[in-house]
Amino acid sequence: MSSITHWLSDPRMHDYLAIVKGARNGFVYGVKVRFPHALIMAILFGRGDWKSRLLVIYKATKQHAFNLAKFVSLYKILLLLQRKANGGKQRSADTFIAGLLGGYVVFGDRSAVNEQIVLYVVSRVIASFMPRAGSPYSKAPAGASGPVVRPIPPDPRYFSVFAALSWGAVMWLFQHRGEAIQPGMFNSMTYLYRDSEVWTDLRTLLWHNT
Repeated sequence: MSSITHWLSDPRMHDYLAIVKGARNGFVYGVKVRFPHALIMAILFGRGDWKSRLLVIYKATKQHAFNLAKFVSLYKILLLLQRKANGGKQRSADTFIAGLLGGYVVFGDRSAVNEQIVLYVVSRVIASFMPRAGSPYSKAPAGASGPVVRPIPPDPRYFSVFAALSWGAVMWLFQHRGEAIQPGMFNSMTYLYRDSEVWTDLRTLLWHNT
């Protein structure tokens, strides 16, 4: 056991073991994020019997988990290769190149799961260009040594404009170009805005959707 612990703590193995740990974390996070989402979507919008719905949940969770595991490990591998090619130093563009290639290989194939992940990422990228507020989300952890990077929330004034434009745009798209909206969001918006226009009695008004 001590020899394994020594091997795991060997600095020479760190970059390689980080690839393994990254794949593990990507898989676990993918399961945690996708399974409850897929379960709720199956309950609200699923079709067919529960056997077919459970199969859909399993396939979506599996794809999300494995794709995140593949992306994290591939990203770390590409960073390591670039660092070795540059004499052990990491350049500013290395992260972009690794993300670019990893994103193309892992998420380049269009599927419902990949589309949701990419849309999530692009929304965060766009939001990152908003001017930041003056203070970070949280304080630095006690006992932290060295420079600590903490996310800073958007400036409230710009965020208000961003939120207004986002909701105005998506509602216009839903009404006039629904085919351009990602299916999961379209189903959610249909449930909220169109299904709420239809009922036949008190039961379908307050208790059951249809």
